Amino acid sequence: MKKHYQILIIGGGTGGIMTAAQLLRKDPRLEVAIIEPSQIHYYQPAWTLVGAGTYNFSKTAKPMAEVIPSGVDWIKDFALTFEPHQNRVITRSGNHYSYDFLVVAPGLAYDMDLVPGLAEAMDKGVVCSNYTDPQHTWEVLKNFKGGTALFTQPTTTIKCGGAPQKIMYLAESYFRRSGVRKDTEVVFATPGTVIFGIPEIKRTLMEVVDRKDINLRFGYELAEIDAENQIAWFRFATHVKEYNHKDLQTTTRGKLTGIHYDMLHTAPPSVAPDFIRKSPLVNAAGWLDVDAFSLQHMTYLNIFGLGDVAGLPTAKTGAAIRKQVPVVVDNLIRLLKNQPIGSKSYNGYSSCPLVTDYGKMVLAEFDYGNHFTPDPKLKRLLISDSSKESWRLWILKKYGLPYLYWNKMLKGKEV
Repeated sequence: MKKHYQILIIGGGTGGIMTAAQLLRKDPRLEVAIIEPSQIHYYQPAWTLVGAGTYNFSKTAKPMAEVIPSGVDWIKDFALTFEPHQNRVITRSGNHYSYDFLVVAPGLAYDMDLVPGLAEAMDKGVVCSNYTDPQHTWEVLKNFKGGTALFTQPTTTIKCGGAPQKIMYLAESYFRRSGVRKDTEVVFATPGTVIFGIPEIKRTLMEVVDRKDINLRFGYELAEIDAENQIAWFRFATHVKEYNHKDLQTTTRGKLTGIHYDMLHTAPPSVAPDFIRKSPLVNAAGWLDVDAFSLQHMTYLNIFGLGDVAGLPTAKTGAAIRKQVPVVVDNLIRLLKNQPIGSKSYNGYSSCPLVTDYGKMVLAEFDYGNHFTPDPKLKRLLISDSSKESWRLWILKKYGLPYLYWNKMLKGKEV
């Protein structure tokens, strides 16, 4: 099968759906198609709350058919091969689709092999991850009877870099509610050197860490999981200071330090999908090679990329996509009219809603320069300082953002 489209989109996630919806709002006559094999579309930002037992998993999922915009052709197949010189994509089923313009937004993939033992341990027993199965995370928390609750993350980039610590704060609160906190050591072993890179947010989170008596171990790179003996092995930088250090059951093996855990939450190492990494579209780091401001491909000027797959020096979040899509759409509309790309520019905006307790949240918003850039619209919610814990921000996270996602963002309405 061969077919040509004015605009072909790879990926039916947030970036792909938003781009298609905004394009058709600009011009309903456009011939747009999305290549996406999944039957279900998930609102993953709520999975943190699912893992803490305060959000229904079923509410995070909708049939893909319900979110694909009307007027868009849905190609239920896997993109497999790019032929950018021929303006063509070949799918797993062998079909060829050509395009005038291509938007690449397939998200990212998990490579468990980067941490030996992780694939065998993940989502089994006391090892859990909100990234892969938040319902299992909730089961682990409910069944936890005390000991070492270890939270960690990989050295690779991940979706929402703050997510591994959000569940930690909620878990600590749940342990207090369930009566096991007095018998529990909560540990955050992270390869980073600070709790968060934005000074205003860091200040608040360190207050949370003190309040919750969390043992921070900076410079800890997860190297291996021994699920049978419940040991997480780390390489660690001896020059990096720990914070609120407490004695733990540890062991050594060569240059590795093992921490025994009674529950472990981690985020899987993340990479670009295999068909992207093997394509001519990537940079040296294996991510889609696009201009940081226009989101236009650095080599193939009729290709744009956005979302988690894009090689941009900012956090990979849905909030970032919300700001990227209008730039891509504006540039596509102009190019379709044989005009040069416009002055709209992506400044690296991203945000991380950092849940710090049941009923409390901090909202980190920042740009390429790591400047704290709170949205002026927050004042409408009577939020004067989003770097501080707020019940109103919790309400935004649990109720406001899901509503905006399903009813505004995926409908192509700018928010």
